[in-house]
Amino acid sequence: MTAHLLEGIRVIDMGGFIAGPGAATLMADYGADVIKIEPPGGDGYRRLHGQYETDYYWQLTSRNKRGFALDVSTRAGRDVLQRLLADADVLITNFREKQLERFALQYDDLHTSFPRLICAQVTGFGSTGLEKDRRGYDATAWWARSGIMQLMKKPGEPPVFPAGGVGDHATAMTLFAGIMMALYKRKSTGEGSQVETSLIGSGCWANGMALQGAIAGFDLAAQVEKHDNRSPFAMVYQTRDHCHLVLVLTNPVKEWPDLATALGHPEWLNDERFSNHRAVLKRRQEVRAMIDEVMGAMTLSEVCTVLDEFKLTYGVVEGLTDVVTDAHLIDSKVLVPTESSDPNFAWTIACPIKIRGEAQRKVGDPPGFGEDTIDLLHQAGFGEAEITTLLAEKIVFSAT
Repeated sequence: MTAHLLEGIRVIDMGGFIAGPGAATLMADYGADVIKIEPPGGDGYRRLHGQYETDYYWQLTSRNKRGFALDVSTRAGRDVLQRLLADADVLITNFREKQLERFALQYDDLHTSFPRLICAQVTGFGSTGLEKDRRGYDATAWWARSGIMQLMKKPGEPPVFPAGGVGDHATAMTLFAGIMMALYKRKSTGEGSQVETSLIGSGCWANGMALQGAIAGFDLAAQVEKHDNRSPFAMVYQTRDHCHLVLVLTNPVKEWPDLATALGHPEWLNDERFSNHRAVLKRRQEVRAMIDEVMGAMTLSEVCTVLDEFKLTYGVVEGLTDVVTDAHLIDSKVLVPTESSDPNFAWTIACPIKIRGEAQRKVGDPPGFGEDTIDLLHQAGFGEAEITTLLAEKIVFSAT
């Protein structure tokens, strides 16, 4: 049996939806024993896309976890949780401060009872500040409030609604990093810590380049809105067969001659209008139009061939179905097979962190609602009579 890096670490995952549970998933992939606690009726994330037979979002974020169903709104439920925390290393929540008070999960109290416990919290807008009690999702806190959406819209047009889960997964990675730092600290001090991140904090960090520019007085979004002055060397182009690619040339002084030659127009280099880099940027809209016209007359395959010949950097804008069947992603184990019998969950997206010599856990089905409740109660020292009472009073719930 393969040993995994985080074996022996127990995580209580009380987070809802994505960001908090996503951090727990990364730990589970490397062997941590993650107990997913769901409220009565199940986590709302299970039903996010209830029109589909397969809860594919739930499968991704709840893989490699054990399922425990508990009503922590009751005193008896909170007592059960406290007994589970006695053997835990990490508690993950996405509760705001008032909810932590309600469920008796404030850090100072938990630290007194369980001094080695790491309490990891993710919120929409942080635990301090004017809007600490505001509810946030990745679309509202990560994408919108961080300025990212404003940067991605076309001049004169409204922003488009962002792709779901992107900000949540980025924030999950941030929370995961904080948890691992706290575990590292505990190794030397013997004490747990409080770890916190937020969707807005993660979003601002992700958008840090543009925001640092705004701090210095350069508002990139306002400039683009006024002048549509994006460089022709960092642009999306469409091909004849209605495909798109993103061209990114970071050294245009050197790469402009290669691009002109690759596109079959070396005469552009002798045109007085484009005699130097400054002149090219001054006429950037003309250059964009020239490149757009040439690429628009070529197929995607033809464009890729000539750009590859000159080792020019670009990325093809792939459809989702293309991505999940991409040979490189399968070969490089970005996409990995599961051990699920569900044909819709035959493959999944691997934890993106690779550690040489350390294997990730093979992926099976996520837990059903309350699937492991009874076993976990036994492990926590509950007797049969106690378990029977907890089930009868609907403090805990079991699939069996």
